[in-house]
Amino acid sequence: MTAAEVVQLVLRILLAAVFAFMGVTHFVPRVRRGMRAMIPPVLRRPGMPSPAFLVAFTGAAELAGAVGLLTPWPLLRQLTGIALVVFLILVFPANAYASQNRERFGRAAIPFWPRYLGQLVLIALVLAAIT
Repeated sequence: MTAAEVVQLVLRILLAAVFAFMGVTHFVPRVRRGMRAMIPPVLRRPGMPSPAFLVAFTGAAELAGAVGLLTPWPLLRQLTGIALVVFLILVFPANAYASQNRERFGRAAIPFWPRYLGQLVLIALVLAAIT
């Protein structure tokens, strides 16, 4: 195993731990309530999935992503990484909504620009871990 492969493996393990932790938090009742409230109003229309479903779905997606990053099959890891990048882009509106409502969401309302930059760094790390 080359040094670059070791770095990628360590990065995949760390990212898997992050996604697993975040995925599990989607199912903790107190945290789950806060996450449901973070679903932007535009996604709360008739015909759209409920906030409870969206929170559970995103939690399951993060857990699946954690597992996928650790698989021994390179193609599956790459597909997982691409899916996680798409996921991070799709969940960003909820984070942006929370950042605009700091009084409502407290610590979960990370200011917009730090959250945006953090999301970009996370995306870059996922891509680095799979290429």
